[in-house]
Amino acid sequence: MTGLDSNGRPDRRPAISICAWSPSYRAWDPVEDLSGEPWNPPGARTLATPGDASAETLADTLTNLLSGGECSALLLVGRTVHAGPVRIQMRAENRRLGEPGRLGSTNPSIARVTAPVADMLRDLTAAGVSAIAASDAEDDAGSYILYRVLADLPDNLESPSIGLLRIPDGTSETIVRTAVKTAASAMARRLAPLPRSVVA
Repeated sequence: MTGLDSNGRPDRRPAISICAWSPSYRAWDPVEDLSGEPWNPPGARTLATPGDASAETLADTLTNLLSGGECSALLLVGRTVHAGPVRIQMRAENRRLGEPGRLGSTNPSIARVTAPVADMLRDLTAAGVSAIAASDAEDDAGSYILYRVLADLPDNLESPSIGLLRIPDGTSETIVRTAVKTAASAMARRLAPLPRSVVA
C-alpha cells in the first residue's frame, strides 16, 4: 500500500507498523496534533495498527500486512511486568496463549526478533531512555503475537524488521513517546525505499 508525497508523486518510503497490542494501553498515540496525521520516522511512513482485536486476530492481521508487502517493519509496543528500564524483547517462545502447551509441534521452540537491537539500544541510551535487551519472553499476548508473526511469515519473504518494546508501568507519557519514536527510527534507518515497480 503506497500513497503520494507532498508533490503528488508516489511515496517510496517504506512503511513501519507500530502496534500497541493491548487495547487498554493508551500511553502511545501515533497522532500527536490536530492534523490527524500520524508521526513518521525519518525516511519511513508509520502504519498505525489498532490493537483492539484479540491476540489471535491481531497476529493474523500483522502477519498479512508484512506478507502482503504493506509494511516492511513491525514494532510491537506494550507493558512489561518488570520495573526499571525499558526492555527490548529479543525472542519469543512457542507457547499457547493462556494455557499450557506448544502452538505447533513442528514449529521452532524459539523465534528471534529481526529488528536491529544494538542500534535501538544505542539510540535509546543517547535519547536519555534507560533500556536493556531482554532474552526472557514474558508470558502474555505480546510474546504470543511476536512468536506468531515471526513463525508464520512465508519462507520466501525477504526478512522484515520485527521488534517488541516493553514499557514499565508508571513510565511518563513523554518517556514512552521518546522510547517508541527512537526505537522506530532506529528500525526505519535500516529499511530500503520501495522499488519503483511497487509504487508506479
